Amino acid sequence: MEIGIYTFADITPDPHTGKAVSTEQRFAEIVAAARLADAVGLDVFGLGEHHRADIAIASPAVVTAAIATVTSRIRLTSAVTILSTLDPVRVFQDFATVDLLSGGRAEIIAGRGAFLESFPLFGYALADYDALFSEKLDLLLKLNASERVTWEGRFRPPLDNAEISPRPVQKELPVWLGVGGNPESALRAGVLGLPMILANISKPPATFADQFGAYRKAGLDAGHDPARLTSGVATHLHVHEDAGTARDGFYPYYSAYFSHHAPKTSYLAAVPREEYDRRIAPAGPVFVGSPQQIVDKIGYEKELFGHQRFLGQVDIGGLPYAEVARVIELLGNKVLPAVRGL
Repeated sequence: MEIGIYTFADITPDPHTGKAVSTEQRFAEIVAAARLADAVGLDVFGLGEHHRADIAIASPAVVTAAIATVTSRIRLTSAVTILSTLDPVRVFQDFATVDLLSGGRAEIIAGRGAFLESFPLFGYALADYDALFSEKLDLLLKLNASERVTWEGRFRPPLDNAEISPRPVQKELPVWLGVGGNPESALRAGVLGLPMILANISKPPATFADQFGAYRKAGLDAGHDPARLTSGVATHLHVHEDAGTARDGFYPYYSAYFSHHAPKTSYLAAVPREEYDRRIAPAGPVFVGSPQQIVDKIGYEKELFGHQRFLGQVDIGGLPYAEVARVIELLGNKVLPAVRGL
């Protein structure tokens, strides 16, 4: 089992002090968190893409390039790249550049994103939501596979034997498909033979067990090597040596994250304590507790899904960096050794 962390770089006032760090400080803390994750042996560090003032990373590739120069072994990925509203040629070039800077550690998680602000920002219609993603994913995979590409679609000018450079250190960039629970997205990943990662922050994990099975079956039916059909889970995480301290100490930050950033019309906009307790229960989607409780919950989901990667979002809601660093150290020193053989 691979263990990693990811961030959206939310700018949230600390619920205890009412103060938020600057965007400049937030970026500095993210780079520091990546360096620490690398040092304690975590496997993956991911950065999400958003286009709004309260969530700071608009270009994961730029921040990842900075991280590449101060880390040595940890794999670096987007989490996710909103492929529907980007040019796949530029996406490939950006992450190939990260791969070159990092010595072959770059990945892409391609997805459609939970927020929709990039569609009007870049001039795309929501009516084309799925068609945009399907077409651009097709192009990205062709760019990844070949140095010269001829291609034609609806949403960008065609390519005629276009030279695609630079090329990454890796033969191909690993491209994961990020899914949010839509069964069709899981099937698409299987048919294409792409690794899949499920983001689940609110629903009982057992809800999605059939999708992981359908993903693998679709991949095998399409003739893909079983070794290519890897999968993962991403969710919120907080760990403390004391389970009660983890549970009670994290709730104000968890609640603040949703209050400040979720759409006000969304069921996620407010999280009462009873809902939080449901989510962090042993069969719930959110990982909060002692190191052993985190280990046990990873094992529980491993039995459900048979996945190979777990990613935790640990720095939400204005949680002070000192606490974020302590969580990263516990993940590397206590959780990772216990789940490595799963």
